[in-house]
Amino acid sequence: MRILVADCSAQYTGRLNASLPRATRVILIKADQSCLIFSELGNYKPLNWMLSPCTLREIVPGSSRYAAVAESLGYEDVPKYLQITSDKTNDVLTIALWEIHSDTAYDLGEDPGIDKDGVEAHLQKYLAEQINRAGVGMRLVRREYPTAIGPVDIMAVDGDGTHVAIEIKRHGGIGGVEQLTRYCELLNRDPLLAPVRGIFAAQTITPQARTLAEDRGFECLLLDYDDMKGTESDELMLF
Repeated sequence: MRILVADCSAQYTGRLNASLPRATRVILIKADQSCLIFSELGNYKPLNWMLSPCTLREIVPGSSRYAAVAESLGYEDVPKYLQITSDKTNDVLTIALWEIHSDTAYDLGEDPGIDKDGVEAHLQKYLAEQINRAGVGMRLVRREYPTAIGPVDIMAVDGDGTHVAIEIKRHGGIGGVEQLTRYCELLNRDPLLAPVRGIFAAQTITPQARTLAEDRGFECLLLDYDDMKGTESDELMLF
């Protein structure tokens, strides 16, 4: 990881043309040569960037490329340019470095990644362990019930012996209802399972998704993750 603090300007050309006037900014260059330009204030996202796969070149006075780059940007007295070109497209990010205040490199090593709490897999696990939240007398068949178009999050059987397909989302939108619809339509073709009804379960459900789900005969179930997590069971599950 290389981090520069510099007075710089930048020009992005290709599918989108954009420019940054001269100002003091942070330039972050990753080991894969991805380059991101940040300002101190405003959005956490970079002002401009080039992601890998790409190739980074440092262009200094006297090099074969310097005159062409300087002419294209209209600058003749810049001490150094960084030019990052995409390996897949014609996009080019050219950064003029007027003055470098700091140029530091770090070896960050291997990143283990982020451990997210409250993702859909956790909701599925807790609901499977506490399947009674989906209805009195509900019994778990299995998690990740396989179908030809993908696994149903939870398959259960209610107190009347009817199979229930449960689709789980963190934030329930229309797309999730459409997914549950496809599962139920497919499962109801199997005479050994039919009739199969659906439950759309999520931490939040948009009004549009609720309307569509109820119009298609699905039950909507709001999941309280903190409450479910606090009542975790040690019962052995299929997965």
